[in-house]
Amino acid sequence: MHAGVWAAVGAFVLWGFLPLYLKTVDHAQPSEILAHRIVWSLLFVLLLLGLKRNWGWLREVVQSPKLMLTGVGCAVLLSINWLTYIWAVTSGYIIEASLGYFINPLLNVLMGMLFLGERLRAMQWLVLAIAASGVLYMTIVYGQPPWIALILAFSFGFYGLIRKGSPLGSTEGLMLETVIIVPPALAWLIYLSSQGEAVFGQGIMSDNLLLAGTGIATALPLLLFAYGAKRITLTLLGLLQYIGPSIQLVIGVWLFNEVFDGPKVVGFSLIWLALALYSLEGFLHHRRKTNPPVQHQ
Repeated sequence: MHAGVWAAVGAFVLWGFLPLYLKTVDHAQPSEILAHRIVWSLLFVLLLLGLKRNWGWLREVVQSPKLMLTGVGCAVLLSINWLTYIWAVTSGYIIEASLGYFINPLLNVLMGMLFLGERLRAMQWLVLAIAASGVLYMTIVYGQPPWIALILAFSFGFYGLIRKGSPLGSTEGLMLETVIIVPPALAWLIYLSSQGEAVFGQGIMSDNLLLAGTGIATALPLLLFAYGAKRITLTLLGLLQYIGPSIQLVIGVWLFNEVFDGPKVVGFSLIWLALALYSLEGFLHHRRKTNPPVQHQ
């Protein structure tokens, strides 16, 4: 199998099993886990960039207020996304978190139309309508929207939209974003420690290693994803991205016995139908573009 495919599959599998990792440190506050994720991600990325001796891009960032502003926006959205996801997993909402990443590809289609001037094809309009009906159904039945899923989908969707306009690579972009939010993350860790509320540094080595490991657990799938995305088609990448939330859904239902009742089955089924149609339409559209019909004289 192509190396790019293996890399992309590896990224989505790691993202899929991330809830199991976070569950090992769920006795720490979500905010502490987030702060460690930020700090150790930066250290890991600094190590990688140091090995590659890739620092020339820093000059461009320092000289460009637009790039710096982009980094700030991405850092804020990434923090919201990470904190929401950590809280959801450690609080027993893995299923709803997975819903956010099922919704995200469909949200990207809508955002492309609203912010990038992309025109939607007829099937894409139908796909969005079916997905919206799934969310609306769960909202009506449960009396409130699936907020966790929507926050995850919108924060990651806007993050991708802003990053799309940045010339920085994934590693460089992640370093800039984490540099921006490391000061408040470090300040929070110091505060928690001073109040005796921190898990890190309390003498349990396994906790220390697991919290430090959140940096690798964050950066490694991002790097694999970036490697794969450059080497395989967007159509294939779009199909592979459902691996992650599918694994998360199975983990939530089978390992942690989260409720997956009738309304959720109906809501998820509508969104899965939308995703299936979206993937099929994208595949057929790609084939028509790459293999146009032969014109006979």
